[in-house]
Amino acid sequence: MKQLNISIKYNLIVGLLIGLWLFIFAIIIKPFDDGTIDFRAWFLISIGFSTLAFLSYGILTLVQKSVYKRTVKWNIGFEIASILFCYLIYLMAIYSYYKGPILKGGYSFSEFFSVIFIKVALILTPVIILARRYLIKLIPIKEDVLVFRGENKLDVLKIKKADLVCISNAQNYVEIFYIENDKLNSKIIRSSLKKVQDDFGFLVQIHRSHLINPMHFKSWRNANTIILTQIELPVSKNYKEALLGL
Repeated sequence: MKQLNISIKYNLIVGLLIGLWLFIFAIIIKPFDDGTIDFRAWFLISIGFSTLAFLSYGILTLVQKSVYKRTVKWNIGFEIASILFCYLIYLMAIYSYYKGPILKGGYSFSEFFSVIFIKVALILTPVIILARRYLIKLIPIKEDVLVFRGENKLDVLKIKKADLVCISNAQNYVEIFYIENDKLNSKIIRSSLKKVQDDFGFLVQIHRSHLINPMHFKSWRNANTIILTQIELPVSKNYKEALLGL
């Protein structure tokens, strides 16, 4: 998962649907009812737990947007951390509600966690995962903009994905080649080729010192050289297979 929909509107709609679904499920199924909870108490549990689920997801929406804007990337690690963060907020919120003056629950924290929270998490997790995957499909189609950031705060380059030609290693730096006004330009920033490749998974490695944007592959010059837009680069034997399908 390398994308994230940071739209506040779409995420809050998902949060609302998650809360509504949890309320309906709790009222009908009563997943942790031991036979001692009357309808009034169960209604208060359902409405409280579902409302807090919506608020917890709303907090996650704001936090993940801030993180994404800083990192300009997303991966499975961030995704798992986000869901766990949401559950942490939710656990603290619903336990406080459970022990508060409305419900006056009798479980200790460990009992509440094992008897109630685990079941709620099992109910919610598939819904959250599917909803978040669906949100990616709602991302507006727009021209991709790549943001390269070096170790120096002033090392920033923003270019369209279609304009990026290739990236070459330059000791402790990388040189980024891109098209601007129909001419090949370059910028050097302090970073590593590996970091760039991790950040931008669409790049294809053709040499230990070179990554290319496959959109700009033109043809083979010979068995060891390829032609890109306004530049030629050597190809290592170890990376030829990756290019044969281009």
